[in-house]
Amino acid sequence: MPALVAALAAVGVWTSQSPAADNRPLVLAITLDSEINPVSASFVKDSVERAEDRHAAALVILLDTPGGLSTSMDDIVKAELASNVPVIVYVSPEGARAASAGVYITMAADLAAMAPNTNIGSATPISSTGDNLDSDLRRKVLNDAEARIKALAQSHGRNAEQAVLTVREATNYTADEAVQSGLVDKLAPDLPTLLEEIDGTETRGTKHLVFHTADAQIVNEDMPFTLKLLNILINPNLLFLLFLLGIGGLGYEIFHPGVILPGTVGAVSLVLALFGFSIVPINWAGIALIVFGVALLIAEGFVVSGGLLGVSGIIALSAGGLLLFRTPGSEMSVSPYVVVTIAVLFGAALATIATKVLAARKQPVSPAAAGLAGLLGQRAVVRTPLAPRGQVFIDGALWEAEADDGQAGVGDTVIVRRVEGLTLHVEPTGPEQSSEGALS
Repeated sequence: MPALVAALAAVGVWTSQSPAADNRPLVLAITLDSEINPVSASFVKDSVERAEDRHAAALVILLDTPGGLSTSMDDIVKAELASNVPVIVYVSPEGARAASAGVYITMAADLAAMAPNTNIGSATPISSTGDNLDSDLRRKVLNDAEARIKALAQSHGRNAEQAVLTVREATNYTADEAVQSGLVDKLAPDLPTLLEEIDGTETRGTKHLVFHTADAQIVNEDMPFTLKLLNILINPNLLFLLFLLGIGGLGYEIFHPGVILPGTVGAVSLVLALFGFSIVPINWAGIALIVFGVALLIAEGFVVSGGLLGVSGIIALSAGGLLLFRTPGSEMSVSPYVVVTIAVLFGAALATIATKVLAARKQPVSPAAAGLAGLLGQRAVVRTPLAPRGQVFIDGALWEAEADDGQAGVGDTVIVRRVEGLTLHVEPTGPEQSSEGALS
């Protein structure tokens, strides 16, 4: 009985404590620490839905990004604005930045905060090649970008003038400067401290939500494995290499049927590359140049051009790699180092092949390489007595032979005069004999 009472008492204590634990506010935290792309946009939208389904007190985006695709940025901004759960963008950890598209994402948050030693800014639109836009287009795009970031800052009670400068002048602010100027709302050393400080305050946006984040249970939501894998797959450098491998593998299989492995690897690589191309925006001029470059490199093996086709192929391949992801609003690009490395490797391979071809052309043609006609006039060694038929050894192979004039013993040297079918007609060597022969 005492044991039963103790057990019931323990159950009662646990029951009385569990509601208190369950009543702690839930805060979901996700990390965006790479370029803004369709994968990160999908992750944010899914996280907003999960936060709403779990009635979270807030969704925190731990931001550290150099920028990214404007279309993906638009998706994230729309998800932030439409969220029924307060969205906090916290530029962290120390050393992090919210650059380019990251500025818009920060301005769209219900609360914007930064950790010490972080920075925000440099949101000026650039062309697809990374250069400044032309005057007319620049004015149009710049005005649109300024109006947008101004609206986001004003609607959330932030310093719109400072926000506009990040676009107009590519201005960058430290965390202290951003907080003092009112560009962001809070400076906090860590997330728990930030949540404690904002508890009970109301968002300054159009949602009029109150933060209930004191003693919050912080749950870090990792990006699902499938999205992580997809995020790796859409890396511009990897897509460029997969596309090259795919075209090269299939091309090798076409010209050397039956090898199987190059064709199989090439097909898988090409499918993965095309799948990645369906997710991120690509420049079709870059695709065309890469295909054209590979075609020129293949043609070099069949057309005598003195290396001109090969060099042209390398140039086209390099240009295609640099242009592959150069699209309006995109900051994705293949690393020039990757492109140069590929060009050097192809160039070295081309030079090696050309050297071997030239060396091969200088070597005398062997009888075997010249076919049966190449056997005419060649010397052979008798291996079995020719009386008159037997076997002779020539150019590494045994042949059936017949002596047209007399006999020949083992070890004698004879000359091939005619070839009938697979039988060599030979004569003993002699100073008076000519080297002319016939093939019938």
